[in-house]
Amino acid sequence: MRPAPQPPTRPTAGWQPGQLAYCSNVHPAPTLEALERVVSGHLAAVRRERRLQAMGAGLWIGAAAARALQEPGRTRAFGHLLEREGIRLFTLNGFPYDDFHTERVKERVYRPDWSDPRRLAYTLNLARILADNLPGDEPEGTISTLPLGYAPGWGPQRQQEALTALCRLVRELGELHRERGRRIRVCLEMEPGCVLERSDQIIDLFTRELPAEARRQGLSPELLRRHLGVCYDVCHQAVMFEDPAESIPLMLDAGIRIGKIQLSSALQLDRPAAGEQMALLTEFVEPRYLHQVRTRDRTGGTLSGVMDLPEALADPCPLPLDGPWRIHFHLPIQLAHPDRAGLSTTREAITGVLEQLRLNPGLRPHLEVETYTWQVLPPALRPADDAALHRGLARELAWLEAEMNEQGLIGGEYCGG
Repeated sequence: MRPAPQPPTRPTAGWQPGQLAYCSNVHPAPTLEALERVVSGHLAAVRRERRLQAMGAGLWIGAAAARALQEPGRTRAFGHLLEREGIRLFTLNGFPYDDFHTERVKERVYRPDWSDPRRLAYTLNLARILADNLPGDEPEGTISTLPLGYAPGWGPQRQQEALTALCRLVRELGELHRERGRRIRVCLEMEPGCVLERSDQIIDLFTRELPAEARRQGLSPELLRRHLGVCYDVCHQAVMFEDPAESIPLMLDAGIRIGKIQLSSALQLDRPAAGEQMALLTEFVEPRYLHQVRTRDRTGGTLSGVMDLPEALADPCPLPLDGPWRIHFHLPIQLAHPDRAGLSTTREAITGVLEQLRLNPGLRPHLEVETYTWQVLPPALRPADDAALHRGLARELAWLEAEMNEQGLIGGEYCGG
């Protein structure tokens, strides 16, 4: 067990405002042309709202655009676009495979999973794009990906196929590092309802299952440590009632690299037993995304849950009513209350994660705000147009910067890693 870290009065190197990114999966980008418009339109506009000369970006590049960028000259032209618009590319969201803004996404977001060869091919395409566009002062680029797959229907054969694919990924990333001199780390992102939804599960994967598969494939354990890691999504782990003060140190003690943290906030129903409060949740029922619901029993132990919000609102109600419900519905991170009595958010979990960054100065993940749900929020919270969306995204980043500044995490000379 590593010794308990001593909190510094100020870290030796803080994040700069331009290193705080937001995830572009909030913008539709099913093609390369649409992706280019996201960069020159939305990302550049948010950068200007933030009054920054350069701003980090967490890009979502779908499979079709990623394939197009493999063509000779296309990646170089894309890099020129990023440079022209003042966008520094150091992290990618490789979780959604194809169009994330179709009428109905729901469980389709988990396909193809890591038991399907298409997931490996897609992730390697992303790795090549990122390696070609990673700024010279970034020691590594990160790609977040799904936590193996969706739990329903998963079994031993698919688990083995996923382990095999991840080890092949690591081998290819090692080759990419040798060829281009850029290190790419793929970070598995736990999510409620998936094969990996809790920290103990991902610790078991990294400390037992993956090393065993690596040995079978003759793969160096050092390559696993160098090219795989965790993306800690604050909303997801808050829905699972995980305390970052417990789960993050457990992962660090297990030697797992947290390469990326997605700053996100979940919806909470404070008193589901009050019928009028439960009715407020109907405003958040929408057809596009999956909104898993979890609650704890009175002892604070056993979790109960359903895979989507409409199931929780069924009659009779399938969930206990004696404790708060947490709903996987990303809300703007500056909101403590979504303007509804009886509803709140898990914003405090973000503060808890920032506290862990302060207590562990060696922990230097890429930081990405991920509120992809702006366009499906209830009408009173939804932006009226692109300009309002850009202001909302900028306000999220400004709130994060202010919170980090209170923790002493903003400022100092940048040293990555």
